[in-house]
Amino acid sequence: MSRTAFLFPGQGAQTVGMARDLVEKRPEARALFDRAAAVLGYDLLAVCIDGPKERLDATVVSQPAIYVASLAALEQLKIDEPDAIAACSCAAGLSLGEYTALAFAGAFSFEDGLRLVQKRGEAMQAAADTRPGAMASVLLMEQDRLEEFVAAAASLGPVRIANFLCPGNLVVSGATPAVEQVQKQAEEAGHRVVRLAVAGAFHTELMKPADERLAEALAGVAMAAPRVPVWSNVDARPHSDPAEIRGLLVRQVVEPVRMEALLRGLIADGVATFYEVGPNRHLAGLLKRIARGAKVVNVAA
Repeated sequence: MSRTAFLFPGQGAQTVGMARDLVEKRPEARALFDRAAAVLGYDLLAVCIDGPKERLDATVVSQPAIYVASLAALEQLKIDEPDAIAACSCAAGLSLGEYTALAFAGAFSFEDGLRLVQKRGEAMQAAADTRPGAMASVLLMEQDRLEEFVAAAASLGPVRIANFLCPGNLVVSGATPAVEQVQKQAEEAGHRVVRLAVAGAFHTELMKPADERLAEALAGVAMAAPRVPVWSNVDARPHSDPAEIRGLLVRQVVEPVRMEALLRGLIADGVATFYEVGPNRHLAGLLKRIARGAKVVNVAA
């Protein structure tokens, strides 16, 4: 029997103008942004709709924005396909999106999840300010070859493959000089490299102070077993135990995102239909590189 999974995007999916149509059509979606403003202390919806882009792209804003916009998109899905949510058997998200997946699955409340996301963004921004770094997507290069370039650049600072997204899409993260060296080598070898508009070296040891702050925040939040298993970026496996989930969320800040393995695991587990819920269609693109015939329904924010 085929199964259905819900997927939620991560940082980088934000675009100025997102959620405008949602809040115009659905009072429930606008209500979520009103609740978010009460938690955050500023008008998140105004930043989503009007920008400026520089503010929306800031880690401390983009993470709450994607979280709220994605959950607002669920309100539309409840109207368009009321049976879809009941049919969902598991959930996952890309990095930040894992928090959205957990909120969707009832592991914590909307407000508690938003506070966690806010503190996560603040902690990651603070770590980036203290220990500057960069990230770059290297396209159409074999992992073994990229690992050679990473090893050669390690003398310039901590660096690693931090995102295993799909075949031909690997992201290097680390100290800026090391990332620049990997970029130079990859481009000389004929590969396209795209520097990511992020604040620092996410999913590396350079984020170490952030995981400690996040652990403190998680300890203060009530967490229940999610109503459907939520797959972790860290080990690409489903989890339902709150203690395990807390530990994995802490590790996620400094460990690589294993999205390709996660998506392959979902497919091997019998998932045939995916709902990508939130801004942009990044996850649909990854899925098409992994399983061309996968059915992906986009629920836009």
